[in-house]
Amino acid sequence: MPTPPRVLFAAAEAQPLVKTGGLGDVCGSLPGALRRAGVDARLILPAYPAAIAGLPDLRTVAALRVAGHHGPVTIRLGRLGGVPVYLVDAPEAFDRPGGPYADFSGRDWADNARRFATFARAVVRVALGRADVAWRADVVHAHDWHTGLVPALLAREPRRPATVFTIHNLAYQGLFEQGALGELGLPRDLWSLDGLEFHGRLSFMKGGLAFADRVTAVSPTYAVEICTPQAGCGLDGLLRHRRERLAGILNGIDVDAWDPARDPALVRPFDARALEGKAENKRALQRALGLVEDARAPLLAFVGRLVEQKGVDLLLGSLPALLRSQAQVVVHGTGDARLADALRAAQAAAPGRVAAVVGYSEDLAHQVLAGADVCLMPSRFEPCGLVQLYALRYGAVPVVRRTGGLADTVVDPDDAGARRATGFSFREATPDGLLEAVSRALRARATSGWTDLVAEGMRQDHSWARSAREYSRLYGLALGRPAPRTVRAPRAPQAWSRSLRRQVALASA
Repeated sequence: MPTPPRVLFAAAEAQPLVKTGGLGDVCGSLPGALRRAGVDARLILPAYPAAIAGLPDLRTVAALRVAGHHGPVTIRLGRLGGVPVYLVDAPEAFDRPGGPYADFSGRDWADNARRFATFARAVVRVALGRADVAWRADVVHAHDWHTGLVPALLAREPRRPATVFTIHNLAYQGLFEQGALGELGLPRDLWSLDGLEFHGRLSFMKGGLAFADRVTAVSPTYAVEICTPQAGCGLDGLLRHRRERLAGILNGIDVDAWDPARDPALVRPFDARALEGKAENKRALQRALGLVEDARAPLLAFVGRLVEQKGVDLLLGSLPALLRSQAQVVVHGTGDARLADALRAAQAAAPGRVAAVVGYSEDLAHQVLAGADVCLMPSRFEPCGLVQLYALRYGAVPVVRRTGGLADTVVDPDDAGARRATGFSFREATPDGLLEAVSRALRARATSGWTDLVAEGMRQDHSWARSAREYSRLYGLALGRPAPRTVRAPRAPQAWSRSLRRQVALASA
């Protein structure tokens, strides 16, 4: 029986140390699930102040000089639960207020290329056993553009670990001006069509896609979509070229942190067999947010980033019709100031019917989904999506646009076949498309089958255990072990994806 691989999990964020979105959720949960599956997984992160504060028992394992970085770099080791965590402590790069990528005003840090090049070089040193001499990686699993240089740099090493690169959102590519190549001290031969050059700019994301031994997307449907010009963000040609090395593995969720039966943020716990508590959470949410306390009013919720990708403008466009249906609407998230202002204006125009809570609170996110009848996710594209998985678990029936991971996780009654329905979906990214799906959901809510629909969604297993098994098999592929049948080229599971396959074939011709 082969020895479990030693996997270095490289990411720019991980919950609960630092989180801006789904990337942080995934990288905070998956390493622990991998360890439970027998993989020696270790996490490596930049040493943001919050990460240092969240790991109180850190010890120094190495002091490094890193090319292109003028200050000291210290590698520290601690533990997050049962997962060993390395922090790349480079104060010049990471010890600053604001977020991991931008300042308090939302402007990207001007030195992001240098910051994450420093991080990548430190990851390479740890992976090769040149920092912590007691441990060396067999596989480096890098995530999103912030770590895209890691596979590119490791490809130059004669005795290197295997590399896996995961795309969480292809739209964010880490693009910098050509001069950054020299400023970062990167080898000049990386500036080529087969390397990091992307339309005259330096692309960190392309480094991961071009040089990793295996590439994954965070859902099967998204893995198909990104091979098309419509969703490939200019990188679809490279992805089609590497599609035999591309797989779609669906994200999971932390079912302990998101458990309505044991959630301390809720006024009353509930589960699929005892839904009475959900009604009590709805009343508490209405009261807390200034909505009319009405058990009969459908409560529709949106939780997520306030950006056009998430379809917030579609929600705003459909809002007058939703309010005519006697629905209440709750929106909780942060993002585009223009959209946030429009939501605040909607609340002012319909007091007691609309609540817009701009900002983000983890507890409030739990409370909103526990109180909502329906969760709205009208995303234009969605690599995986986690909110719909949280919503299913908390009995908030998802209404989603049929794209990416939303298509893989929400089963519409019209598409159910032998499967059981769990929500409602629509295809056209328009307010009318969203309204049609919501109308079907509200008609279903008025029937006796609604409770069964809610309970079916709550019974779905979206834990990380399944995903961890898929990644464990993929690590074996990356290390050159025989391919098990369960790991294969990505495919979208629903019939509608055949049109995407035709687009891939046409684009490849």
